[in-house]
Amino acid sequence: MEKHIGDTIDEVSISSGSSTDSLRLRTKLPQMELNRKIITHEPTLPPDTWLLGGTLGCRNASLVFKSSALANCTPQSIQEKPGYKLHITYKVLQAETKLLSKLLECHGIVEVPPNSMDFNLLWTGSHPKPGALRAMAPHQRVNHFPRSYELTRKDRLYKNIERLQHAKGYKHFNFIPQTFVMPTEYGELCTTHHRIKGPWIVKPVASSRGRGIFIVETPNQVPLEEPVVVAKYIAKPLLVAGHKCDLRLYVAVTSFDPLLVYIYEEGLVRFATVKYDSSHKQLWNPCMHLCNYSINKYHSDYVKSDDPSAENVGHKWTLSALLRHLKAEGKNTALLMSQVEDLVIKAILASANSVISACKMFVPNPCNCFELYGFDILIDSNLKPWLLEVNLSPSLGCDSPLDVRLKSAMLADLLTLVGLPAVDPVLRPSTNSLTSASIKSNSTKLKLGHCRRVHSADGLSSTLPRKSSSVNGDRLSSSFLNLSPEETRVLKMAKGQFERRGGFVRIFPAVDSWTKYTQYLDPATGIPITGNNNTFNSYNLSGAHNYNLLLYTHFFPDVPVHVKPHDRTNFKFHSLDRKRDLSLDSGTTLARQDRYERMLSQGHRSALIPKKIPKESRGVELRKQILEMLRNGKKMTQCETRRTFSHYLGCVLRRISAGPDQEDQMEIVLKFLQKASSYLRTPYTVKAPSQNLDNKDRAAVVAKQLNDFLYLYNRETDLFVDKTEKPSQIPSKLYAEFLENARECDLEEILIHQTTQTVPTHGGKTGFQGVLKCIPNVPKHKQSTHTGSFQNPITQGHSDTLEQSRRTDAGKDRTLPRWNREVATTRSRNTT
Repeated sequence: MEKHIGDTIDEVSISSGSSTDSLRLRTKLPQMELNRKIITHEPTLPPDTWLLGGTLGCRNASLVFKSSALANCTPQSIQEKPGYKLHITYKVLQAETKLLSKLLECHGIVEVPPNSMDFNLLWTGSHPKPGALRAMAPHQRVNHFPRSYELTRKDRLYKNIERLQHAKGYKHFNFIPQTFVMPTEYGELCTTHHRIKGPWIVKPVASSRGRGIFIVETPNQVPLEEPVVVAKYIAKPLLVAGHKCDLRLYVAVTSFDPLLVYIYEEGLVRFATVKYDSSHKQLWNPCMHLCNYSINKYHSDYVKSDDPSAENVGHKWTLSALLRHLKAEGKNTALLMSQVEDLVIKAILASANSVISACKMFVPNPCNCFELYGFDILIDSNLKPWLLEVNLSPSLGCDSPLDVRLKSAMLADLLTLVGLPAVDPVLRPSTNSLTSASIKSNSTKLKLGHCRRVHSADGLSSTLPRKSSSVNGDRLSSSFLNLSPEETRVLKMAKGQFERRGGFVRIFPAVDSWTKYTQYLDPATGIPITGNNNTFNSYNLSGAHNYNLLLYTHFFPDVPVHVKPHDRTNFKFHSLDRKRDLSLDSGTTLARQDRYERMLSQGHRSALIPKKIPKESRGVELRKQILEMLRNGKKMTQCETRRTFSHYLGCVLRRISAGPDQEDQMEIVLKFLQKASSYLRTPYTVKAPSQNLDNKDRAAVVAKQLNDFLYLYNRETDLFVDKTEKPSQIPSKLYAEFLENARECDLEEILIHQTTQTVPTHGGKTGFQGVLKCIPNVPKHKQSTHTGSFQNPITQGHSDTLEQSRRTDAGKDRTLPRWNREVATTRSRNTT
């Protein structure tokens, strides 16, 4: 599959893997038009520019991040970066950050242990605790706001939007499918189903990666024992080459009061592998109705492009490629993206009130928090966008060159937009020679110093930033005459972010935002309303402020603002004081939306980490060496045992995905998952795929569920990291090398020896079933002590916390059931 762009033809193709099922769409798009729409936001900055807003050591300076650093990462280049010279550090908690870590390390930024407090950036995959937020210094940044779950939990998202539907009218918030929260609203679901019928899509309230999602036709198929949401299924989606697709958009929120919202101008389009059937006769096929990459990537017909420049090849496109394709078909893409922007803003407005309240309680400094949301949006056949869900920590995994290219550019622009202060985390700004009295009197000025007012980092203007700095400074100083120190800080913060926005498009505030959204803001404070009375009393203790109105009147002074009479006493800004600053104008709506169609020229174009090819001879040698150590009394640690089993399951996963005709293996895996899921500390249920699916689709579903189990299993393995290495254990470096080079048979032999303490003979049963049969049965009352000679790879590592888990879980059974005989029995029946 190749992409050919000629002088007048742009050839787009999606293939399902067979010649009879491929379809090519030809759309006329002149070559000149394509070249004109290329984004170039890095080249206008000098190659050696890594600081903005000041020189090294200046408190107003912030770091510049470029995806091009990934391609030129050498020890010498790292040592020249300001991040290395200032000992800038970052910390990661419960997050998968290979791309982020690589990008930061190429800028000289070093990772610190999870318990360290000397960090500049905290990147976490979960909500930060209130205590951690309260302890943050002005120079520190964290990638979450408190109570962001009001937007990212599916039940809270819908309830917040539903509240505004009742308060401001359903027609203004008709962008989310009708949703019911189970089990409390089961009766309402039945009543609605009787009126409009199904199908319905069922989702866990707090899951990601497509886990636990399925489609039902009637309410009696909905599980009521766990919290789920049931949403109306969009029956007529937009189809491209007969395939259903959805959008993943990256939305950055740098502040909630005032509200500052950015959309990255490039996103991802994810296609379902199986062609869509509008008759709904195959509702049980997730590879037809769900577009999640985590589901479709295991289908044998999934097409993954190896060319980072191919934006419209295979089952993953860029947003700009889809928009150009739709525009060539005569579709109104400007209206589509306008509706998408409206959807994003209103969803954030519906949840912003709770976040603002939490920030006032827990966040000590205005610039501590930022958020990168992943908005999943479905477009129907009428080109109307529907909000499916919002992800708290969108995946930064890079399984394809296109992922690396897009996400590396997006992450670099995000970190530059946030404005990571160029401050040594040990030599903090508080070491300045200031008396305690001056610190107290100038606390606002000190906070202002930590908000980076820097020059443009995106290069979208025709001149270099230094040439316009004095002009912009005059404009700012003239417009700040009547402002309080806090209002001055807010304006400088917003202006600085806009100047270094890179590939992000600011959609709020924008030139048309006050007209569209002022009815959803409190007239006194400018804080988004919730539809409840007396919501803002707690915010008025220190005097009313309206930062949203403040920004709008300074950024767009030519646009009239209608202020209610009772608010004019607090309205300080008059027409004579408002000079237009064109550098702060996002432009017209059409100009903003035109950016979404331009091709992305930035981003790392090579593999993030070169894939290591296992050496078979080295794997055999290491296997013999480790077996000899085990015979001589050496022991494997808990982590080594679990990681060996994880690698082995990964081999099984790849085998099922590559060869979907292994029906017997799929049955064994399903039986294993149904039993092993009870060992996980995180609730996990296994749903057997329908027998009506063909082998390809069924294999993809089984592989997806095995991958979900592995994801949770590996997360729990990380909780049992061995801090010290004992002489009686196998050296960790040696075992890590073994895992890198081991084949499936090598892992299998180690696992069987570990569980039986005997080296298997070649005449014994091998394969996945052989490994499972070697895990012995253990009485429940003996499980907590692990007194037997075997080490079970599934429950290994849980023994130390088992008693504590039993106390907290009120007797929840975490023991090893007698499941190996059942697997063997199932296998023998299939063979018979």
